[in-house]
Amino acid sequence: MAYLAGFGHYLPARVVTNAEIGARVDSDPAWILSVSGIEERRFAADESLVDLAVKAGEAALASAGVVAAELEMVMVATGTSPRNFPGPAVSVAERLGATPAAAIDLPMASAGSLFGLALAARLARGPILVIGAEKMSGVVEREPLEKGVAILFGDGAGACVVHPSRGRLRVIDSEICSDGAFAEDLKLEQGQPLLMNGRSVILQASRKIPAVISAVLTRNELSATDVPVFLMHQANQNLIDRVAQTLGIDSTRFFSNIRRYGNTSSASMLIAASEWFAADDSPPLTPVVFAAFGAGFNWGALLTETHA
Repeated sequence: MAYLAGFGHYLPARVVTNAEIGARVDSDPAWILSVSGIEERRFAADESLVDLAVKAGEAALASAGVVAAELEMVMVATGTSPRNFPGPAVSVAERLGATPAAAIDLPMASAGSLFGLALAARLARGPILVIGAEKMSGVVEREPLEKGVAILFGDGAGACVVHPSRGRLRVIDSEICSDGAFAEDLKLEQGQPLLMNGRSVILQASRKIPAVISAVLTRNELSATDVPVFLMHQANQNLIDRVAQTLGIDSTRFFSNIRRYGNTSSASMLIAASEWFAADDSPPLTPVVFAAFGAGFNWGALLTETHA
């Protein structure tokens, strides 16, 4: 048994509007909003990926009432590591004061923090800090700018402390999946522009996310109508609405902050979770579902219940 004991997030100060990014790729701000649900996003200036991760990690540790020296492990999920190795996890752990806790990198875009939570819940003998951090602005601004990519992404970091014995959410079940047959449809080579087959990504995500959520819920004798809150990777508002429609529930059950932050890849789900908990410090005793889909393709769902 494991618990999600505390959440934290960090977003850079610089706000990039649709008008600003649209001018660079010859796109109308209203069109960007209509196709993505995004109105603005954040770009980091002088802050590194590690800086973003550390600030989110510190917030999660404070929320959970855990000090870094207690951590058994630090996991950092990102698709935008600036180098092949070492990954950012060792630097994040050192900056937090978590040494000699094991520092593990999950080089995964979009679904990384969901995989991190699922793995940490299965491994936790002591507290594990899971962080999703992305600096997508460095990808967005690579020439040649691609309209379908540049308008979508932003920077940020989210974090969660997974604890073996206490927390606000008890982890009930999870399922994580991969299918390498689609590996070429969404990829980022070192120093290269992001390549995305948008049609394939949306098609597969709109099928696989509802299916994995339904599988986890059915296994636990629940249906989507039993779940008042879904905390999902913030990829595209239209995708979130489509997933809700497939599950037969109103999209208002899906917490959404994509309008303000854009797609922050593996950071987005934990940023959403952190904001949701900050908005309601005493949520009702009900199931909460996390879900994500990303490059690989990798996808999954995690079922929790609020815990007094």
